[in-house]
Amino acid sequence: MKKSGTTTSLVALVVLGLITSLAQAADWPQWRGPNRDGLSPDTGLLKEWPAAGPPLAWKATGLGEGYGTVAIVGQRIYVQGDKGDKTYLHALNRADGKLLWSTPFGKSGAPGWGGFAGPRCTPTVDGNLVFVVAQFGEIACMDAATGNILWQKDYEKDFQGVRPEWGFAASPLVDGERVVFAPGGSMGNIVALNKKTGDLVWRSKDYADEHHYASLMPVEIGGVRQYLQLTARSIAGLAAADGALLWRADRRGATAVIPDPVYYDGHVYVTSGYGIGCNLFKVTAVGGKFSAEQVWANKVMVNHHGGVVRLGEFIYGFSDGKGWTCQNFKTGEATWQEKEFGKGCLVYADGHLIIREERKSKGLVALIEANPQTYKVKGKFTPPDQSGKDNWPHPVVLDGKLYLRDQDVLLCYDVKAK
Repeated sequence: MKKSGTTTSLVALVVLGLITSLAQAADWPQWRGPNRDGLSPDTGLLKEWPAAGPPLAWKATGLGEGYGTVAIVGQRIYVQGDKGDKTYLHALNRADGKLLWSTPFGKSGAPGWGGFAGPRCTPTVDGNLVFVVAQFGEIACMDAATGNILWQKDYEKDFQGVRPEWGFAASPLVDGERVVFAPGGSMGNIVALNKKTGDLVWRSKDYADEHHYASLMPVEIGGVRQYLQLTARSIAGLAAADGALLWRADRRGATAVIPDPVYYDGHVYVTSGYGIGCNLFKVTAVGGKFSAEQVWANKVMVNHHGGVVRLGEFIYGFSDGKGWTCQNFKTGEATWQEKEFGKGCLVYADGHLIIREERKSKGLVALIEANPQTYKVKGKFTPPDQSGKDNWPHPVVLDGKLYLRDQDVLLCYDVKAK
């Protein structure tokens, strides 16, 4: 195991900074949480897990096939799944997982080779509206309380979108009065719609990279609100106001570019799998004009699809061939790398990383101290009655509960410290 010279005091500062900077939120309204960064606002959680794992609060079934995870707002949980020849949005009761309603909005199935059936996206909830994307490109806006469809569109029919090999996987982004999607296609990679009517507001006509699988990340750079988009050709920033291309940096990806970009302190970090690795770009605004310059590129973090989280000056995630990794954001160097657990996805909560192995046969869930100085496991368990399919849905931690979706099943664990 590699260890850095990072001091204990730095660890304390990182944790303190996270506690003070994360806005407390009672909801998890979208992909990867309140800020789309995989950081839970929870505190007061278990610092170690019992040998058998945390207690199971409830189990819900009937979700159907799918790889998307949950959104949680108020007393409802929202999750997508295939049943029969349709793909559905389900609303569950947050207290016990009981089904409240289900609404079909697209066709079911497995785009691309491999037979991975079901939607890939996480619903996005905004007030009384919930937005969804199906694997074949049908999108819908529904009433969050009833599931009634308020408007619908189709990426391919309405926007001449081009479906990636394994289907559409980028989750919708609500920003003010607009909802933003990525249908791809030669007419422009990104579209912004009026969230209440579905009417087109703008399209990124000067940015038409082939769409892959990363979701948009909203940021502010140089005083300008913009959306980061990562494809197999580039990383770019597009103006939130009108979709204009503000800056673009060439960055080659391969096969499937999936993890979302990360922004911090004037820098944009990207990583992807298939032997590509990771890059850091410095984005500068001078006189209203933007430019991006690569700071470093290496293969310390070759992240296929489990995503990464940034905590202070460090990035955590799984690197193909190297194991779970802590990487210095500014230098690109690894501070530790461990192979105890296999490839998977993760979420941060209350000083710890909760990782979930993708393995069909094992699917361990582990609690690891979020410490750039050293690697320390604080508990692990294997969820029961696994589907035998890849555990790709990201874990969610909210209000003392850990949510794990596995195809037709959603498990809710109590991880609150007693």
